Amino acid sequence: MPLIATVMIMMLGAYYAPGVAESRPQLSAVEQRVLGALLEKQRTVPASYPLTLNSLRTACNQASSRDPVTDYDDSLLQATLKELRDRELVRPVWSGAGSRVVKFHQRLEEHLGIGEPEVAVLTVLLLRGPQTPGELRTRTARLHPFEDRAEVEATLRGLAELSEPLVVELERRPGQQDHRWAHLLGPLPEAAAPPPPVDRDVVIAAGTEVRDARVLAGYDAAAAGYARELSAELAHKPFDRWLLDRIAGEADGGPVADVGTGPGHVAARLAASGASVVGVDLSPAMIDEARRLFPDLEFEVGDLTNLLRPRAAAGWSAITAWYAFVHMATSELPAVIAGLARVLVPGGRLAFALHVGEEVHHVDELFGAPVDLEFVLHDPSEVVAAVTAAGLVDVEWYLRSPLRDVEAPTDRLYVLARRPL
Repeated sequence: MPLIATVMIMMLGAYYAPGVAESRPQLSAVEQRVLGALLEKQRTVPASYPLTLNSLRTACNQASSRDPVTDYDDSLLQATLKELRDRELVRPVWSGAGSRVVKFHQRLEEHLGIGEPEVAVLTVLLLRGPQTPGELRTRTARLHPFEDRAEVEATLRGLAELSEPLVVELERRPGQQDHRWAHLLGPLPEAAAPPPPVDRDVVIAAGTEVRDARVLAGYDAAAAGYARELSAELAHKPFDRWLLDRIAGEADGGPVADVGTGPGHVAARLAASGASVVGVDLSPAMIDEARRLFPDLEFEVGDLTNLLRPRAAAGWSAITAWYAFVHMATSELPAVIAGLARVLVPGGRLAFALHVGEEVHHVDELFGAPVDLEFVLHDPSEVVAAVTAAGLVDVEWYLRSPLRDVEAPTDRLYVLARRPL
């Protein structure tokens, strides 16, 4: 069971006896940064370790891989090193016989008596504060090569189950999918006060008509650059290809609508997998790009919030919407998803992908074109709730992290659901 913030605060009053080794020392923010920097540099730049005062100051104040970024001066670091030396957590060493250059070596590791995986996790927690297992796996890569996220979680559990736990699983914040973990080596003010919730309805503060006009103008302006940069992106996205191929197969030859089709590459993948697909987009310029890139497919200008049934069938066998909801407020999703569900045949599938997170991100340039767009990172629980509220069943959802050097650095949610028979 995660410890609550008040328990953590009670632990901060531990008494320190100078010269006595502590099995789980309590460290000030500066002490955490100093020991974290020494632990990190011992593994990443062993040739220059132990560190001189100058090197330690640079390591503590570096602008990357630190949260928060600091500006410690020599006097503060010298006072901190003296305190750590008195507590046997740092040892001064000299670079050679007769040398007057003093360097500093951390002794936290020997006091804790833990292995390399555990040291790697604690090092990053000391330097960057509370983090999720996924973040820790990425950020410990230079310190220890964790096989996968499960190995990180097992390491965290082991540290939490020690007779004197070294880490704690924090209460999940509203809208977060993953629990964060924090070390128990000192005060963590961040853990006490969650940030205010994101107002995702801000995108329609001026009215849906204003938002829609901005979206239409933005994608008309960016259509050529969008097509140039993203029309081949599925080649690098195996999960997307697998899901689209599955949808095409389950449509069983029935009509499929790809709404928010953009330059048509999602519709093209569905067609290549045997679907009879029509691509629909609000932007005429995007439809022009889709027709140019995929002249053998059918595309038309249309609004996904008012999607009609196909001309020669009672409904769509499947509807796909890859990132078509990224400019919509949370409050709009239930009605939009319900509207799409209504034009599916019984047993028909709705599948969509969107960005998730705690942010509404403004963009004023998109693939070289000036735009005025707000991208909404949605809450997965609210999205899935909108799907079930629409009466859809057999709901599946998948959450994945971004592909490095391929796509924007946001987590992605994929949802697949069926209209009841």
